[in-house]
Amino acid sequence: TDATKIQILNTGRSDPLMRGFDDERESKKISEPPSFWGSELGKQHKEYKFCRFQECTDASFGTRPGVTTPHAFEARRLLERLATDPGVVAILTSRELVVGTLGEMDPIDDRLMQKKQQEGACLLGYNTNHGMRIDIKLRTDDLSGFRPYNELSATLIHELSHNWVGEHNILFWTNYGQMRCEYLWTHSCLMLGGVFANGKRTSELAGVNEMIQPNTANRVQRSKPLDKPQLMENICKSVIQELAKEMSQHHIPVQLVEPAVLEFSRELMMETKDDIANMDAGGQRLGGASASSSEQSGRTARERALAAAEKRAREASKKN
Repeated sequence: TDATKIQILNTGRSDPLMRGFDDERESKKISEPPSFWGSELGKQHKEYKFCRFQECTDASFGTRPGVTTPHAFEARRLLERLATDPGVVAILTSRELVVGTLGEMDPIDDRLMQKKQQEGACLLGYNTNHGMRIDIKLRTDDLSGFRPYNELSATLIHELSHNWVGEHNILFWTNYGQMRCEYLWTHSCLMLGGVFANGKRTSELAGVNEMIQPNTANRVQRSKPLDKPQLMENICKSVIQELAKEMSQHHIPVQLVEPAVLEFSRELMMETKDDIANMDAGGQRLGGASASSSEQSGRTARERALAAAEKRAREASKKN
């Protein structure tokens, strides 16, 4: 009878070889690899983030005789490393950016690359529909490995700047330069705050030590660390040099964007003066104790800087 069947089921023991849903969830948590940036820093913002990741599988770009290339799993980990980079997280958070997909650019499909090379440029990434999808060229031309991380992060920031401006005009380069300053400044503040990720400074992991502290490799251990104004001065010099090189390909003098970048940097330094005090040695994210006020002030600085850039662009177009 039905009552007998129910009684048999109630008195029976569960199969120890079968996992429940709770066990499956716990197993998944244990199997997840640790973040490259540590347990505290290696997280995206809950709202402003990259929603999906898409790496190229080996089959998607074919094979070349005698050539080995990193596995697709490694490419995905690299995309996740970029997305959780503290400097990138700071940029997305302060500008309230949401990107649909962060993907790997197909290194064999070179139709776009050939078009760019004819224009005198090199395609390292592209932005689709103002942030719906961003693709980055992760692998070297010979497919033997990945491009240097600091180049990849710079390419990602470049593509994020296309969320607002499609053309490589004065407004674009102003915004890009400000984002680069914010990226480097985030790693500088983590350095000053004594924050380590997996035993190393985040600036070392990001490969930007030389941009923050030039000649680091050849310098004897300092008895007194650099202060914030010195670090920001180094950052501005590095970013302006970087901009001058890239903008020359588009025949735009860096002097047109330099004032706005320097002004933004000064405001950024003043607005984050309390962030170091709010960090701890366990890898707390910048502004963790007062994120809302820090993010609000960051948005204000950006709005003021973009307004100044737009004014400068209009004045330059009138002169031409």
